[in-house]
Amino acid sequence: MRLIASLLLLAVPILGVYTFMTAADHDWWFPPAYSTFAPDIDWLFDFIMYMVAFTFIVTEVALAWFVFKYSAKRNDKGVFTHGSHKLEMIWTAIPAVALLVIAFTQMETFAKIKFASGFPTQGRFTREKPIAQVWASQFDWRTRYPGDDGVLGTVDDLEASYEFVVPVNEDIVFELRSRDVIHSWFVPEFRLKQDALPGHTIPVWFNATKEGSYDLVCAELCGWGHYKMSGRVRVVSAQEFDAYQADLKAKWFSNGKE
Repeated sequence: MRLIASLLLLAVPILGVYTFMTAADHDWWFPPAYSTFAPDIDWLFDFIMYMVAFTFIVTEVALAWFVFKYSAKRNDKGVFTHGSHKLEMIWTAIPAVALLVIAFTQMETFAKIKFASGFPTQGRFTREKPIAQVWASQFDWRTRYPGDDGVLGTVDDLEASYEFVVPVNEDIVFELRSRDVIHSWFVPEFRLKQDALPGHTIPVWFNATKEGSYDLVCAELCGWGHYKMSGRVRVVSAQEFDAYQADLKAKWFSNGKE
């Protein structure tokens, strides 16, 4: 019986490693990466995954061995111990070092995506001149583009529901805001997630590398309708983006007339 139990425990890391190695072949892995910093995020994920996988395998193999070795019937008396300070220091130090390695490894990528110093300073869109404001509310997304004056918050602003249209291969800087509770702007293909906090204007940036339409989801539980708070980020050519802006302007100021 103890042999069967040990083999079952060994099956766990074997199946885990098999699933990990074949996940991409079965479409169980991430969607394709379509932003400039997405490869860096994937590398960090893989780096941490291999660290966790190694620890998982060692732990499970040790567990199976201990179950097999110490579940046998014995007639001698049990030996009691109050622990070992040396062992406690070791198993405290190893995770601490691993966490420090992860922390320092991700700092450059995190700074590039989140810190003000990493934001684009050239091109059409910057922190001083964002492409739009994206407003989150229960339970929808709304995008507000500046009008002809190029300034957000004026009477000629243009608004679109659920859809955020941006040009491909350009640095896109936008402002994220919430009208009510905490939401989270998440596009899996861009590997970008940012919480929207009430009362805060949060600058966000990305550079999409492939034209297409991508799911925009809320990744923060925000109420009973959280499950249906979806939108789209549509990445188009620069010419299509300009045409979209012109069409949106015509519709916005048409007063309902065709």
